[in-house]
Amino acid sequence: MSSRPISDEQLHAYADGRLGAAESMTVASWLAERPEVHEQVRAWREQTALLHGRFDAVMQEECRPALPTPGATAPRSAPLRVAAVPAWLAIGGIVGFLLRGSIGGTGSPDMVSLPRAAAVAHVVYAPEVRHPVEVTADQEQHLVAWLSKRLGASVTAPALRGEGFELVGGRLLPGEAGPVAQFMYQDARGQRLTLYLRTDAAGNRETAFRFAQEGKVGVFYWLDGKLGYALSGELAKADLMRVVDSVYRQLNP
Repeated sequence: MSSRPISDEQLHAYADGRLGAAESMTVASWLAERPEVHEQVRAWREQTALLHGRFDAVMQEECRPALPTPGATAPRSAPLRVAAVPAWLAIGGIVGFLLRGSIGGTGSPDMVSLPRAAAVAHVVYAPEVRHPVEVTADQEQHLVAWLSKRLGASVTAPALRGEGFELVGGRLLPGEAGPVAQFMYQDARGQRLTLYLRTDAAGNRETAFRFAQEGKVGVFYWLDGKLGYALSGELAKADLMRVVDSVYRQLNP
């Protein structure tokens, strides 16, 4: 999967959030083995975030009609208008180049807050010894049905035995815009992963896989239809990526 060559066009499309989920997974896996390229992609997104922070408010201002100056209502001379065209085109080209990663840089509000919320939930519940979940894995069918009903969407608890993790159970959490689900997994050493699911903007087409590091917790996150997913754990990035690949394949057979 990661040995497939990735073009510059694909990298920019990945940074922009314009790839489909499957192709985005391929690029993310490729980048996981090439930290120098991954750093460049991250820099594109940070540059875009800076541009958005400085110029979004200006770009969203309502255009007010210009008030004519008394005695100066004649239109601008043709030579001046013609000269202004290439100047605006040049500015547009520069801004367009700098904003190529606009979607991937800041992402939608859903994508921006998703990894942090998932990491916080992981840090709160993963260390729990007596009450890590509300409903245990021996009631998996009830758990999935309950969470699906509360989220208003069909949810699934992926089987991760092939990756060395068993389902512990899950719980319902409060989110910014409604209920959130969390599934918890544990390996033979007691290492835990959490899969965080919440409903996101239905019209959001940004499906790119992303990675965030929140302290010691690594988070791979993405949107798929109505749901936003985030897999969190204190694993090496490559190991977490392998689990994400299994999760995605089960959710999209």
